[in-house]
Amino acid sequence: MKILKDKKVLVSGASFAGLSTAYWMNKLGYKVTIVEIANGLKMGGTPVNIEGNTVDIVKRMGIFEQIKSNRLVMEMLEFKNADDVTEGTMILKREGEQLREDECEIERNTLLNILFDTVKNDVEFIFNNSITALNETNDDVEVTFKDGSQQAFDLVFGCDGIHSAVRKIWFGNEAGYLHFLGQYFSITIVNKLLIKQNTTQFYNVPDKVVMLNAYNNKTDIIFCFRSEKEIPYDYRDEEQQRKIILGQFQEQSWRTAELLDEVMNATTFYFDKLCQVKMPSWTKGRVALVGDAGYCASPATGKGGSLAIDGAAALADAFLQHNGDFELAFQDYNKNFRPFIEEVQAEAIRMGLETLVPGTEEAIRKRNTEGVGF
Repeated sequence: MKILKDKKVLVSGASFAGLSTAYWMNKLGYKVTIVEIANGLKMGGTPVNIEGNTVDIVKRMGIFEQIKSNRLVMEMLEFKNADDVTEGTMILKREGEQLREDECEIERNTLLNILFDTVKNDVEFIFNNSITALNETNDDVEVTFKDGSQQAFDLVFGCDGIHSAVRKIWFGNEAGYLHFLGQYFSITIVNKLLIKQNTTQFYNVPDKVVMLNAYNNKTDIIFCFRSEKEIPYDYRDEEQQRKIILGQFQEQSWRTAELLDEVMNATTFYFDKLCQVKMPSWTKGRVALVGDAGYCASPATGKGGSLAIDGAAALADAFLQHNGDFELAFQDYNKNFRPFIEEVQAEAIRMGLETLVPGTEEAIRKRNTEGVGF
C-alpha cells in the first residue's frame, strides 16, 4: 500500500478547474503534475463572478483578500436602441454605496494568476503537451503524452474544458454529452475603452445581441446570435469563425460596423456554441472530470470559473470524508455535487438565454424598459 505522499495524480488543464484541483490534491498530500496543451496559462475571457458558496471556498484557499482587492466595480447596465438612445438603465452600484462582502467580480486573467501563484511552487507543470492515451491497470493509470513519453499515475483529473481531451479519450465522443442551447457567441477583448468605464451596454434585435463590457481600461466585445441548427465549423479555424460573426451581424445598425472592425483586427478572439455538458457520471475508474469538462452550464451564467472552483472543492471534501478512498470519494462527488449543478444549468436556460437574446421586438422593449431580475 502506497503512503499518500508517494501517490501521484495528473491534472489535465491549467485553468480554474485544473489549478483548483491541483491546490486541493496537493493539500491532501498527493504529488501533483499539471499538463497543459498551451505554452502557458490561457489568458483572455470575460470576468468571473465569485459569490455564494464560492466565497467560502476561496476563503478556505486563502485567496479571498487578493480577490477582493482586485474586484471590479461595475456601476451601470444600459440598454441601447439603434440610434444609440438609452432605453433603460440598471444602477449596479450607487455612489458611496458599500460593496457587498459576499460577492466579487474579478478579471479572468487576474484570478488565473492568483491561483497559479498559489500552486506554482508545490506542483509540477508540463506545458506544450497533452494526454493522447489512457490505460488503467489494477494499481494506476498509464498515461501516454503527445510527445511520446509515458508515465503512471494513481489518478487522472480531466480539467480541460468544454472540448476536453480526457473526456473524449475516456468517456467517449463529446457529441454524446454536449447539449446545444441554440446560440453562438464570440468574445473579443480590446485594450481601450469603447464606452464609459465600469459600464455594460446591450444592443438587441430579435435573436441577436451585441454587448459591451468596459473595465480596467479595456472593453469586452460580445456578439451572440440564435441558430435553430448547429453550424458546421472547425473550432481551430479562427478566420472561419470571424466570418460567421461577420455574416450574422454586418447588416446591423447601432455601432455594429465599428465593433465588427475591432473584432476583425483584434488579436484576441474566441468563438463557440452555447452549450451545456450533461453526463450520467463524472468519474470512471481512476479518472474524474472537474469544471466545464464535466458540467459546463454555459457562458451565459457567468459562473464557469466559480463552478470549477466549487467542483474542485467538492471533490477534495469527498476525499477528506472517505480518507482518500478514491472510489468512495468519486461516488460522493457524483451524488452530492449533482443537485447544485442541475440547479445552475436549469437557471442558465431559464434566465440567461432569454435575458441575453430575446426573440421578438416586444420582448426586447420589455426587457429594456423593465430591466432584468439579477
